[in-house]
Amino acid sequence: MTESEAVSEERLFTGYSGRLLLAVSIGWAFIQAGRLLVSPLLPAIRKDLVITSTEAGFAITVIWGIYALLQYPSGRLSDQLSRTTLLVGGLALISAGFLAFSGAPTYLTFLAGAVVVGLGAGLYPTPARGLVSDLFVERRGQAFGLHTASGDVGGILAAGAATVVLAVATWRDAFLPVVLVLLAVLLSLHLWSREGYDVSRVDLAVGETLKRFLAAPQLRWLLLAYSLYAFTWQSAVGFLPTYLLSKGLPSVIANAGFAALFVVGAIVKPLAGGLGDRVPRGLLAPAVLAVAAAALSVVVFSSTSLVVLAGVAVFAAGLMAYPPVMQAHLMDSFPSDSMGGDLGAMRSLYIGIGSLGSTYVGAAGQFLSYDIAFTGLIGCLLLSSLVIVTRGRE
Repeated sequence: MTESEAVSEERLFTGYSGRLLLAVSIGWAFIQAGRLLVSPLLPAIRKDLVITSTEAGFAITVIWGIYALLQYPSGRLSDQLSRTTLLVGGLALISAGFLAFSGAPTYLTFLAGAVVVGLGAGLYPTPARGLVSDLFVERRGQAFGLHTASGDVGGILAAGAATVVLAVATWRDAFLPVVLVLLAVLLSLHLWSREGYDVSRVDLAVGETLKRFLAAPQLRWLLLAYSLYAFTWQSAVGFLPTYLLSKGLPSVIANAGFAALFVVGAIVKPLAGGLGDRVPRGLLAPAVLAVAAAALSVVVFSSTSLVVLAGVAVFAAGLMAYPPVMQAHLMDSFPSDSMGGDLGAMRSLYIGIGSLGSTYVGAAGQFLSYDIAFTGLIGCLLLSSLVIVTRGRE
C-alpha cells in the first residue's frame, strides 16, 4: 500500500475511522464540559454549599486526582480487553457522577460525586487516545489535534452554559444536558464499534511497566516537564474565572476570559498537531511554553480588561498547543503492544501531580493572593520549557 492510499483510508470526517473519531471526540468534549463547568460555577457552588476557597480547590483536586489514578489501569485494560469496554463503562460512570453533582445537598455529598466523576473520566481518555492511534498512523498528528481540540470545545460550552444557567436557573441544572449527550455517545459507540465487550481478569503489571517506563532517561525528563505543564494547566482552568474576578473584572468578562482559553485552544491544537508532524517536536514544545509564560505575565501584571483578555488569548495559544505535540511524540516512543498502558502510566503520574494545582491556587488565594499563586505558574512554565530544551530532546 502506498503512503497516499494509507492516508486516504485514514479519513478524519467520514468512514469508519471518521465516525469513531467523531464519537470519542464528542464524548471527550462533554466530559470536559461537565468537569470544567465547576470552574465558572465555583462562586455559586461555594455560596450554596458554604465552603472556603481551599475546600473548593480540594474538590477539584479530587476530581482530577482520581482521574489521574485511573489512567494507567484504564490504558492497560484497554490493551488487554477492548477500547469499547472501557469507553462505554467510563461514560456510564461519569454520567452518574454528574447526576450526583446536580443533587448534592452538602459538601461531603459533592465530594462523593467528585469521586464518581473522577472514576468515570479516568476510564475514558487513555483508551480513547489508544483508539485514535489504532485508527490513524500517517495522519496521527492531525487526528490527535482534532481529538484534543474537542476538549477545548467542552471548555467553551462550559463557559457559555454557566453564564446562561446562572441567569435563568441554578448551578445544579447545568449538568443535566451534559448527561443526556454523554448517554447518546455511549449508545453510538455501542452501535458503531466493531470491537466487542471483554470482561476478564487482567494482570496490570505495574512494576514491569514502571521499570520499563522509568528506565528511559528521556522519558523521565519528559515526565517532569509534562508534570509542570499539567500543574499549570489544572491551576489555570480551575481558578481562572475566580482569579479574574479578584482582579476587579466583571463576571461577564471573567467568563469570557475562561471561554477565550478554550476558543483559542480549539483553533490552535489541530494547527499545532499538524505542525508537529513537519517540524521537530522537541523544539516546538518548549517554544510554545515560553510563549504561554510571557502571556501569563501580562495577565498577572495588568488590570485592564482588554489587555487581560488579550493576554489570556495568547496564554491559551501557547498552553493548548503543547498537548497534541507531546502526546504524538509519546505515542511514537511507546511499543505498539503496550501503547495504552505506557501512555496511561505517564498520564497517571503527570495528571496526578497536576491535580494538586487547584488546591495550591485555592490555598494561596485564601492565605496570600491569587497574583502570587499565578506568578508561581509562570515559573513552572519556564522550568518545563528549560527541561525539554536541555534534557527532553536527547
